Amino acid sequence: MGPPYIRLMIVEKIKNFLHQPYPFYYQGKDLHKFCLVIFGMALFFNYVFQPFSVYEPEHKFHYFWISVIHSISPVILFYLIGWILKPQKHLQDNWILKNEVVVFSTVLFLTGVCQFLIRDIIYDNSDNWSWHYLFEEISNTLLVGFLFAAILVPINLNRVQKINQIHADVINNGLKSMTLESKEHIINIQTQVKADDFLLDIHESIYAKADGNYLEIVLRKDEQSERLLKRITSKELENQMAHFDFIMKVHRSFLVNLNKIESVSGNAGGYKVAFKGISELVPVSRNYIPTFDEKMKVNV
Repeated sequence: MGPPYIRLMIVEKIKNFLHQPYPFYYQGKDLHKFCLVIFGMALFFNYVFQPFSVYEPEHKFHYFWISVIHSISPVILFYLIGWILKPQKHLQDNWILKNEVVVFSTVLFLTGVCQFLIRDIIYDNSDNWSWHYLFEEISNTLLVGFLFAAILVPINLNRVQKINQIHADVINNGLKSMTLESKEHIINIQTQVKADDFLLDIHESIYAKADGNYLEIVLRKDEQSERLLKRITSKELENQMAHFDFIMKVHRSFLVNLNKIESVSGNAGGYKVAFKGISELVPVSRNYIPTFDEKMKVNV
């Protein structure tokens, strides 16, 4: 086991860590709460600890208001990031820690640039526009930001994972006793191509996965799995199966048969659902968790 092998192991562990699901905080109430936390932490840290040298004679107003200005900059940038990411629905449902690191690093860098650009408003210093202060503002912001991230991100990752796993365990305990029945089980599915219409035994269906205008439908019959590729959108199939309570959309790309779930596990992005005889795990994204819990008759 030489150094190259050790380096490869370290790289692989880092890669696996960064590809973990992570909560998407850049929309709706989550964004407001996230920005409030960022503002509060930044203000408290800047004003109370004063981590970098403070030379009051060059201040144009009280240091508290300077701290407020420094703390508002990242909040504005996070709102801007949220506005940019809002149309990217596929990113929201597949958000991973790597995406979070990229966004956070970008905001920290831009915050440092912003702090440099407003120096003339805050400080009475003839060298405000020097390369020295540009480097200082960016490096100081990155240093403090990455310090907070190194502490808070793993804590939040473990916190959300623990909560979702507790909920998943409750679901697993009730799986054996839960079955949503339906007398009707053979339905005619109409696709975008008339000749491609087909009959579907609802009790054999496991899940359907969207891929553009096509849908991969996974079936299990006589202990054997089968996959159908049909020209139909996830929404179109969902509408045709709407009267089946046990067919549910759990992700932008997945419809699942709740009766076929074998086990559920929790992660920071939501749940992962496993089916008997199927190797692929299907994600349940955060937006669908309340409905999923209700369908699974879980009071959590």
